[in-house]
Amino acid sequence: MKLIVGLGNPGAKYARNRHNIGFMALDRIAAEHGFPAWKGKHQGAVSEGRFGSLRAVLLKPETFMNNSGQSVQAAAKFYKIEPQDVIVLHDEIDLAPGKVKCKTGGGHAGHNGLRSLHQHIGPDYHRVRLGVGHPGHKDAVPGYVLRDFPKADEAWLDDVLRGIGEGAPDLAAWDTAKFLNTVAMRVNPPRSGTGTKGPQPAKPAQETGPEPTTPEPDPDKSPLQKLMERFR
Repeated sequence: MKLIVGLGNPGAKYARNRHNIGFMALDRIAAEHGFPAWKGKHQGAVSEGRFGSLRAVLLKPETFMNNSGQSVQAAAKFYKIEPQDVIVLHDEIDLAPGKVKCKTGGGHAGHNGLRSLHQHIGPDYHRVRLGVGHPGHKDAVPGYVLRDFPKADEAWLDDVLRGIGEGAPDLAAWDTAKFLNTVAMRVNPPRSGTGTKGPQPAKPAQETGPEPTTPEPDPDKSPLQKLMERFR
């Protein structure tokens, strides 16, 4: 069994915030794979389902971001799930918008949700880092992640979420190569055709008149006559 966690803040006020992209991803996974309605459990919203033979629990902690670890710890304990079977999807300001990367273990890089997870279950869980971009200065980060995605971001955001939904079975199996390829195919679909030009039609040959001819010299004329003819 896998515990797949999306990080965010509960309530309509935060629903479209950059900080809530983890919640958005889980909603797309649940919808894509027919998971049942969310239920309030383990200090969060839970939906249990399957990806083929693999059972999975989707969890959206409702403890607010800074205390996400409390909810994850409670769910992991109830289902007897070890940290290596926990997969966490979260916003990542150090990645460009639309970029997605996976990693296992490591530091929390100042992310308050990950910091709480480290405190409650340790660092050895899997992570899916969902790029939202950086505001340019660290002092602007709190306000930036707690603002809604602008309309200009809607296209790439929808592509990323669709890719996550479609690639969820590979994500649950932690086949990161297949999962990331599915996301990439949504974000940057291959172009149709090769882009090469076909053979160009040959240009019609221009009609030309007969080549000008130079009169042959008369061998019977004297050198003086020939010279005089040249200056006529």
